[in-house]
Amino acid sequence: MYSDKDGFSKDPFGYSALAWHKWGALATANGFEIDITKPPTVKDLKNPVLWLSHANALSEAAVCLARSSPTFESMPPSIRTICHSQYHAVVLMLVGYSLEVCLKAMILMRLGAEEFTRQEKKHFHHRLDDLAKFIPDLSEKELAILKGLTHFVLWAGRYPDPGSRRVNDAEGVFEISEAYEISAKDLFELSEKVMKHVQTVVD
Repeated sequence: MYSDKDGFSKDPFGYSALAWHKWGALATANGFEIDITKPPTVKDLKNPVLWLSHANALSEAAVCLARSSPTFESMPPSIRTICHSQYHAVVLMLVGYSLEVCLKAMILMRLGAEEFTRQEKKHFHHRLDDLAKFIPDLSEKELAILKGLTHFVLWAGRYPDPGSRRVNDAEGVFEISEAYEISAKDLFELSEKVMKHVQTVVD
């Protein structure tokens, strides 16, 4: 059984923070001893399996939200259409986070835990198009999609306002959308392409 339906309802924080412990138990059962009674080290937490599984969790959460049809009944009818757009901004934020974690996992796999940790500041950002530079054959449109998703990771999925220093970014989202005529199909095809690149890195 890979899930505990009551675990989250009984202890949402504890259950949701158990991923490393579950990974340690699995690794130990397969001959790679990890002492889960002690706090994880920096190296422990740089395991690509944890990063890739987290990317998948984010992706699955985004898909669940995208397929759902909320009614926003707690909001006045005139506000519900606003909520509907904002709800989908959250979907895009999760898609962006899933790609960010997946891209960083691939960088981690390519560099190894020690070198990745040494270079951590270099990768400590959310610019998806920059993080994806090692993936060959990304088209101009695909890079634009990653730039668009970056807006939702940085602010548009979290706040209605990019902040006074980046107020012009609010228009940047529309400029990318109109210039490249991006559809949801384009978005999810690129997401799949990026995530499938893990197989190339592993090989």
